[in-house]
Order: sequence, then structure tokens, then C-alpha cells
Amino acid sequence: MTRFVLVAGAWLGAWAWDEVADGLRAAGDEPHPLTLTGLAEKRGLPAGQQTHVQDIVDEVERLDLRDVVLVGHSYSGVPVGQAAERIGDRLRRVVYIDANLPTDGESFLDDWPSDHVRKAIDEHDGFWPPLDAEDYAGQGLTEEQLARILAGGTPHPGAPLTEPAVLTGSPGELPSTYVKCLLDGPEPPPSVAELLRGERWELVNLDTGHWPMFSEPAELARILHESGTAR
Repeated sequence: MTRFVLVAGAWLGAWAWDEVADGLRAAGDEPHPLTLTGLAEKRGLPAGQQTHVQDIVDEVERLDLRDVVLVGHSYSGVPVGQAAERIGDRLRRVVYIDANLPTDGESFLDDWPSDHVRKAIDEHDGFWPPLDAEDYAGQGLTEEQLARILAGGTPHPGAPLTEPAVLTGSPGELPSTYVKCLLDGPEPPPSVAELLRGERWELVNLDTGHWPMFSEPAELARILHESGTAR
């Protein structure tokens, strides 16, 4: 049995993992989907980048999880990568799903052309509003899956997106799997490609879009289960 802490990307909460968590349980694993502060059922609570890191660390310590796999999707790769460093020998592996990686002193928005996001945050009282339906085109989602995302998404607090990560080492030092969702681009970003050349990182390609917990939950659960057995 492998213990997982599952953290979805921007606008999403623990609910986004429902089908993946079911698949992991069926495989004999122990999933713990986590909602970050300021999102979903925690909407309205103040949050910064380090709040989100501490959310993850606190969950691991509260449940006394050991040999745990931390899973970060999209934005949440940034706090997950920091938390992985901080939980020390409790960590078995990190899995990044089409995710951004933390870089010491840089924010989530520093890693890609994001002026439009900063503008949206400024125009919406410090929050990044959820995407519109057309923004999900070409990502392998059915109408039902898209409806779930649109119904459940909540505005994402701006501070965690703009505040810098704090690291003492490199994500490349930790055993990690990077899941590349091919409909969102055929190649990992350069920063990830560099780390994949190291001995502690592996790449898994998934032929779906950027939200595989909705579009391919069974296959994602299988990938996660297998990552939990990797050393």
C-alpha cells in the first residue's frame, strides 16, 4: 500500500480527485486528496505561497504519513515541490502532473508568459478567476467532465501565484516522476527536461489534456499506483 497526498492545480479542490482516489483505493493504496487554503470549501480564508506549502506539510504530519508520495498538478507543483523538501524522510516520491516546478526566489508566474494572469488578478480584487469553457478546448474533456470543472472551480487567491518559492536544494535531488499530458504540448518545459536527465527523475507520457484527473482518471490512477512502487 502506498500513501498519496493529492493536490490539484489552480481553481480546484480535493473534490477534483474523486475518481482517481477511487482507482487508487481499488488498487490497495491510501489516497488523501487535499484542498489548499482559499479554494473550494476553504474559500475565503487568506492564503499565500507558504500557506499552501504548510497545508501540505501539515497534512502529512497530521496523518503521520510515512513513505508518502506527494502529487502536484499544474500550479500545485510549486508548493508540493517545496513541501517535499520539508517533510524529509517521510517522502517516498514526488509526482508532478503537467506541473510547474518551484525555483528558489521565483513565483509560479515567473516561469512562463503570464502578464495576462497578473492583469486578471489586478482586475478581480486579487484573485485569478476560473477559466471559461472555451479555454478547455482541445484538452480531451467530455461535456460532462467540463461541466464538473466549471461547476466546481473557485477563484484562485493571487498571492500564492505571485509570491516566491523558498527552497534550500533542487527538486532534482528528490526521486520524482513527471507526467506529461500530450494534448497540452508534446514536450516537458526546459527546466523539467534538464532534471529528467538526472538519475532520480522519470518521465511518463499521458495521451490526454491538462486535466487528466477528469479526462483519464483510471489511467492516471494506474500511473500513480506504479509510481508508488518505483524506487
